Amino acid sequence: MSNPFLRMAVFLVAITVAGVAGAQDPAGRTRFILAASWQPAFCETNQRKPECSSQTKDRFDATNFSLHGLWPMRKDYCDVSGALRAADNDGDWRKLPQVELSAETKAALEKVMPGTQSGLERHEWVKHGTCTTMSADNYFDRSVSLIDELNASAVRELFATNIGKPLKAEAIKAAFDKSFGAGAGDRVKMSCRRAGGTRVISELTIGLSEDATSDDASLRDLIQGAGRTSFGCNEGVVDAAGF
Repeated sequence: MSNPFLRMAVFLVAITVAGVAGAQDPAGRTRFILAASWQPAFCETNQRKPECSSQTKDRFDATNFSLHGLWPMRKDYCDVSGALRAADNDGDWRKLPQVELSAETKAALEKVMPGTQSGLERHEWVKHGTCTTMSADNYFDRSVSLIDELNASAVRELFATNIGKPLKAEAIKAAFDKSFGAGAGDRVKMSCRRAGGTRVISELTIGLSEDATSDDASLRDLIQGAGRTSFGCNEGVVDAAGF
């Protein structure tokens, strides 16, 4: 190609095509985390907590993911006094101020967050919710909506049909991809803990994009807009309710 003008035209076309491709495949950035607990595993090492001593095999959290929280990245305790922060760090969250919620939101939250029996929602609001610019009612309503989407997915189905059995990272990532699009499993980290001599799956932390507080954004879109992460624990047992 000896014509310099033709070479320049080809070069400019190549730049344009590369720019369009880059615009269609932007690098995702994780701005929020949706923390979803597998409550039976949590309760194995927290048996005295009210939500654990009262757990039964037919309660919702025995076969569904429980809401731990919706966390903005890299900031917490926004406009919270030092005294309130110290009270939160003491760990007896029932001593924290009660969170004002509508009756509808409160009922929905108590279903998906059994930790409300220990004041978990008070802790989550003080530490994380205060950094979202949302009202408490909107913050928890949105959190419930996201965990509901997870519980309506192939991920929850995979866990519920494998209670008492081990699951590998590959199967869990495949279930995320099935429900939330290719690559969704690369935006998830799994945590495990030891219960006796068994390694059980305790929690999934799911990366979300900056639109997590928007009611118009689906869980699928939020996951797809997040950055990739390592999966963490690569295998664990799906624990059954009971000690």
